[in-house]
Amino acid sequence: MQDNSELIARAQAWLAEDPDPETREELAKLIDAEDTAELTARFAGTLQFGTAGLRGELGAGPMRMNRSVVIRAAAGLAAYLKAKGQTDGLVVVGYDARHKSADFARDTAAVMTGAGLRAAVLPRPLPTPVLAFAIRHLGAVAGVEVTASHNPPRDNGYKVYLGDGSQIVPPADAEIAAEIAAVASLHDVPRPESGWEILGEDVLEAYLARTDAVLAPESPRTARVVYTAMHGVGKETLLAAFDRAGFPAPVLVAEQAEPDPDFPTVAFPNPEEPGAMDLAFATAARTTPAPDLIIANDPDADRCAAAVKVGPGDDDWRMLRGDEVGALLAAHLVKRGARGTFAESIVSSSLLGRIAEKAGLPYEETLTGFKWIARVDGLRYGYEEALGYCVDPEGVRDKDGITAALLLTELASELKEQGRTFLDLLDDLALEHGLHATDQLSVRVEDLSLIADAMRRLREQPPTELAGLPVTKAEDLTRGTDTLPPTDGLRYTLDGARVIVRPSGTEPKLKCYLEVVVPVAARADLPAARARATDLLAAIKRDLSAAAGI
Repeated sequence: MQDNSELIARAQAWLAEDPDPETREELAKLIDAEDTAELTARFAGTLQFGTAGLRGELGAGPMRMNRSVVIRAAAGLAAYLKAKGQTDGLVVVGYDARHKSADFARDTAAVMTGAGLRAAVLPRPLPTPVLAFAIRHLGAVAGVEVTASHNPPRDNGYKVYLGDGSQIVPPADAEIAAEIAAVASLHDVPRPESGWEILGEDVLEAYLARTDAVLAPESPRTARVVYTAMHGVGKETLLAAFDRAGFPAPVLVAEQAEPDPDFPTVAFPNPEEPGAMDLAFATAARTTPAPDLIIANDPDADRCAAAVKVGPGDDDWRMLRGDEVGALLAAHLVKRGARGTFAESIVSSSLLGRIAEKAGLPYEETLTGFKWIARVDGLRYGYEEALGYCVDPEGVRDKDGITAALLLTELASELKEQGRTFLDLLDDLALEHGLHATDQLSVRVEDLSLIADAMRRLREQPPTELAGLPVTKAEDLTRGTDTLPPTDGLRYTLDGARVIVRPSGTEPKLKCYLEVVVPVAARADLPAARARATDLLAAIKRDLSAAAGI
């Protein structure tokens, strides 16, 4: 009973500070009902501020995303910036169209203003890459994007960038988290009613002016695209970028074109999730003339997915894997004479390294996330298998689904003029470098201890072979490597394959990234090589599941 009274007291103390009528009402009902199970879940700790910032389910209490949590996070960020000597610097705030995003953006601007910093808010819900661009364009000391990207509709999040335009990395995350923890009471956080700037359309115009720079001046612009914004904020910016570039206007997936925080047509608004692209495929099937390409952004438009026609039927469309798109964009940039470092995360296909090596270009591998990729010295192109591509690092030091879509459509146009397709170019790359096939074993859990159990099991009893292939090297990445800082992950090198296992940084998932490389001597051998790769990936997945107990 003592524990329950303490729990109720903590909930009442939180309620007394909560500035949001909706979450106050929600919490008051839980207190009145003495719903100890739900209160325990919400007061079991606090949402942890890490290198992904904050992300979680909307609701009342310190384990949920709400205005109280956001105000504390903003106050912690402001204190961190001032401690670093940025006493009157500019903080730019962007937001998507999810529930509460505009409120969280306004609260952030108010806290920054109250702390003596200058704050500027983007004019309306806009793609995350516009915020990443605006930080450097406006000479800001930091930026905040309120978004949960492709998480379920009930979630929201808070992503922090510093003045270099990149997302935070250690030790900044821990230092900001310490400042957040030091906020004793919300009553101590000044939040004026005004004093910040609402930016005009000129910041978006400046971003759009840069999007032109990713294309070759005289390149063909003929490819026809079906486009889905996945109920997010990408449509207007992408259409404007395509119009400026001179591409045919994309055909929109009407049911998903407008921002809708309830995401009514998809369970998970992520192009990689089963079923998420079905409406796009249906739109392509009834579009005449037939489109050359389907492009999807995730809800905050920092990711870009592509699908291609693989047969004569209306339904014969296939989503390209992120690694396939990553290789296509790399090959396109190499052909255009790009110079600079090509970079990717360790969970992405090793094909990029082979493309860079053949072209005589520097290549780097980083930890997972664009917070690491964007920091590579001399970066020219970076990608991650989770549909993230950085094709204009001078403009946006983060993944950008708008400029990636432009570059893909330029490549589709060039191939169309030659009577070829993305699939033909992927065949060329397989012949030149070997067939690199990737897959993922991803397990979503309700109980996070299941992820810790699987990682512990693999550490205590690492597999000696997978799919009959001997494990030639097993690495526990918590110790770091010669080229990588420590991270919670395991890497297995096999004879002709590679496996990486890690907990997701943004979702309750255990993620296992698989790659096999099959040599190909001639074009006629490609079908057999693909069949061999498919069999190997399935067998690795099966054996890894058994080894991890999942």
